[in-house]
Amino acid sequence: MSDQAYFKIILSYDVNAERLQEYYQFVMGKYLPTVQKMGLQMIDAWSVMYGDAPGRLIGLVGEGKHAVLDLVESETWLNLNEQLTEFVTDLDYKVVPYREGFQI
Repeated sequence: MSDQAYFKIILSYDVNAERLQEYYQFVMGKYLPTVQKMGLQMIDAWSVMYGDAPGRLIGLVGEGKHAVLDLVESETWLNLNEQLTEFVTDLDYKVVPYREGFQI
């Protein structure tokens, strides 16, 4: 696969219900604008209503395998996700080749 193919970062976590308003303010006011400046686009956001899965799945897409892998090792990414943990639990993410449709 070409390095210039698109890759997806799939974030999963549970939102702390007691900090829901602050969570939305952080995600909309800082998280998403920052990841967009880093070259990622949010392409999907899922809320899981039933079952034992994380409550949120967020998909961010970037171009180039090495660029996306470098991004998730960057200080900006690590700091941003550290801040996100103030509002969520069980934060996890993985990088996968992008394809259309639902991915887990």
